[in-house]
This record gives sequence, structure tokens and C-alpha cells, in this order.
Amino acid sequence: MNNSKKILAIAASVAMLGSLAACGNSGSSSSGSGSSEDVKLLVWTPQEDQKAGWIQDQEKAFEKAHPEYKITWTNKVVSEGDTGTTVKKDPAAAADVYLFANDQLGMLVEANAIGELSDSAAEQVKADNDEAMVQSVTNDGKLYGVPFTGNTWFMYYNKSKLSDADVKNFNTMMDKAKVSFSIDNSWYLPAFYYANGGTLYGPDGTDASAGAQFGGEQGAAVTKFLAENIAAGKIIDDVDGSGLAGLGNGSVDVIFSGTWDAENVKKALGDNYAAAQLPTVTIDGKEQQMKSFAGSKAVAYNPNSKFQKAAAQFAAFLGSEEAQLAHYEKRGVVPTIKSLLDNDKVKNDIAAQAQAATIANTAVLQPTITEMSNFWDPTQAFGKALVQKDVTPDNAAEKTEAWVAQLNKQ
Repeated sequence: MNNSKKILAIAASVAMLGSLAACGNSGSSSSGSGSSEDVKLLVWTPQEDQKAGWIQDQEKAFEKAHPEYKITWTNKVVSEGDTGTTVKKDPAAAADVYLFANDQLGMLVEANAIGELSDSAAEQVKADNDEAMVQSVTNDGKLYGVPFTGNTWFMYYNKSKLSDADVKNFNTMMDKAKVSFSIDNSWYLPAFYYANGGTLYGPDGTDASAGAQFGGEQGAAVTKFLAENIAAGKIIDDVDGSGLAGLGNGSVDVIFSGTWDAENVKKALGDNYAAAQLPTVTIDGKEQQMKSFAGSKAVAYNPNSKFQKAAAQFAAFLGSEEAQLAHYEKRGVVPTIKSLLDNDKVKNDIAAQAQAATIANTAVLQPTITEMSNFWDPTQAFGKALVQKDVTPDNAAEKTEAWVAQLNKQ
């Protein structure tokens, strides 16, 4: 595609996304032709987006694309992970436009703090993104927010120690290299239980009544496998950055992390830098696929905004192809739009391709229902008990059932 066609395609995508977000009037009306409507927008982004100048650049570009608005911008620092709890305190006083991690979607919908996309905007999001990314911003069949990056973890490894074939299986890596894994991190630990047939809130992660099904013989087998290999020193707990430090000093050959660590891993491994989707794991003689939680980070508008139309348009603008490419160039934020994953810059990015492969092949959509709030702390405590060897091969079944009972406590 030549440059002029690319520009037209980008403009069309932005226009379609921003044209009809499911919102009412802006709260004030434009005066007549040739005049501008005064608009005030409060925008929340992580500090890194402001420090890199990405959000300021996008605001200037939006102004050029929308001369019908005279905009006063206010930018405040709120990370994607903190958005849900911050918005919930007072949705009416929250940002007009914000970035959020999709695991907070249920909370935001319940608080009436996130605007639904219109049919046309939703169709554009569906056309631009893989199904996993679309589902990550879907609640009860409705789309909220425009995804701008995937959110998952995968594998980094020292390719001088492990071949492409070696990294396809976790057990093989343990036999041939030093493997570090965040056992006591509740975002990582479930990968082994999913591998052995476990589910969380049903097959799609949306059925609260189904609860956590990580117990029984299958769950006990996973816990026993982990306890045995921790005791044997074959799995090194990755805590407080110890895995990354180990890559640098040679005491670790494999870690599991995400794109946020890509630059540091490159520095640690140099020419031996490599990354891949998750491996299989062999438990009780059965080889099964490990699966990470996957989700997205997305842009949304606040339906309580006094300038709802402009807010919805700007949220869509921040999730557009042009804005996502700029986000990648400024900060290395890997885009979700399928056409950008084929961009030469992204295509040659080892971590970006590992993330895309993981989301497509070795991940489950992280549940966004509010019951997930019961999951994190008990799972972290269970992981710590594994690391501290309070959970052993002998008591694996008993300890697993106690953990699952906590997850399913009403």
C-alpha cells in the first residue's frame, strides 16, 4: 500500500471509530458554521505516556482533525491498573477519557463509568482486531473501549543454552537449563492448572456459578509436579526481579514475563536474546499446553462526561492505527490492530511477535467478572506456600483442595 493510500485508510478508520460512539449530545452545542465549540477534556494516562510525549502528540493531532472543537486539555497520571478503583470512587468526577486494563471492565460497567461503543464503532474494532482482543472489551455482548495493546506474558530465553525445539516443552527446559518462574504471582501460577484441564468460571471465564475448577485429581497432580520440581531446584521462583538479574549474571536461562521487560532482557542476553510463546508441560506423562491469562489495555470514554461526544471521539482516536503505531514508536507498546502486526518495525520485534503468538495460541482470556476479586490473594498465598515448601508432594491434594475452597467461598 502506498503512503497516500495508508493515510486515507488511517483517516477512514479513525473517522469510523469516532463517528458514532454510543453517546448523546456533547453537553453543549457548536455555534454556527465556522465557529468552534469550547470543550474541556480531562485525560488519564500512565506517567510514561506523558513523559514520552505520546499523549500530548495525540491531543495535537486530534485538534487538527477536529477544528470544530476548541479544546482545553488536562492530563493527569493514573495507570491502567489503577483506573477502575480510581473511577469507582466518583464516576462523575473521573476523567472524560482514560486508559484501562480490561480486567476492570466488569467493575467499570457496574459503576456506569464506561461508555458503550456504537454499532459502527464496534464493527470497526471487530474488523481491526483478533477475536481475543474483541472479547477482552466485551461485557454481556456489548463492546466498551478500544483495545490498543495486548496484555499477557510469555517466555524469554538464552538461545545459546536452548534450541528452538528445547523451548517447546517446560520439562525439557528444566532438564537442560535453569528456569525461573513467578510461582507466587497469581497472574502466572494458573498456567499449569489450565494446562491440566482446569477452568475458571466456566470455559469462557464468564460463568460465576461454575467457580474455580483447579482441584480434584488433575489439580493435585499439578501441585505435586510443582512441589517436586521446586524441591529439586528445577524451578527457581522469580521474585522482585531476580529472574531478570539471573539472566544477566548467568544464573538463569529462562524467565516468563511480558513486553514491558523486553529492553532489559535484551541488555541482559545480548546476542543470545530470544522469546517465544508458552511451552507445553508434561504432568503424569501427559503433555499439555500451558496457558497464560491474556487481556488488553484499552481506551474508553466516561458516559458521565459533560463533553461526551468529543470524549468518545478522542477515545476512538487514541485506539486508531495511527495512534497505536506512534505508541509503539514512542514507547514500544505493541499494537493490537492486525495490519500493524505486519508492519516491518513490529514484525522484526522478537517480543512483539512472541506476545502475538501467545495471545493467538497459548492463552486464555482473563475473566473480567467481579468474582475475580476473590481469586488473586488466595492464589498468591498458595504460590508462596509452594515456594516456602509448606506445600509438599505428600500434602499436595489436601492443600490444593483448601486453596480451591477459598476461591469458591461465597
